[in-house]
Amino acid sequence: MKWLYGVLAVPLLVPAWIHASPMQPAQDPLETVKSVTCAFSLYATGTWQNTEPHAEVKPAKLSVAFDSIDTQEGSAHSVGPYGSLPIVVRWSAGTLHFMQVSTSGALYLTTVFGKESTPGKRLAVHSRHEYTAVSLPGFTSRPEQYYGECEIRP
Repeated sequence: MKWLYGVLAVPLLVPAWIHASPMQPAQDPLETVKSVTCAFSLYATGTWQNTEPHAEVKPAKLSVAFDSIDTQEGSAHSVGPYGSLPIVVRWSAGTLHFMQVSTSGALYLTTVFGKESTPGKRLAVHSRHEYTAVSLPGFTSRPEQYYGECEIRP
């Protein structure tokens, strides 16, 4: 029986470089991307009617953009009509997440998935977590989720 322990221990003594693949996998383009531009063509708005959840799906024309992306540092800038705002970015398992928290309490999340929709573009979702007592046309006043794609640039 002692010989069995010796046989089982031998693979542990083999240097790690023997087990390593001679070819390193290609780095995920989302991990090193520097700029992202997204277009969303469909969205769902959520609300509550007499405390019951309700959702409505409509066509959309929403664009969002991010630059100065540094996934190692976890920073990026959201580019919009009012200038560039610093935000948080996270790359995880082939997915890129952008998070913006405003001083008004709103949370915006954009996720770029690893799956290509068309060459150079990836599937994406953008969520707006906001709620105001009064709903104003042209302004986010209820939770919204947008669906579309993002173009990535190194």
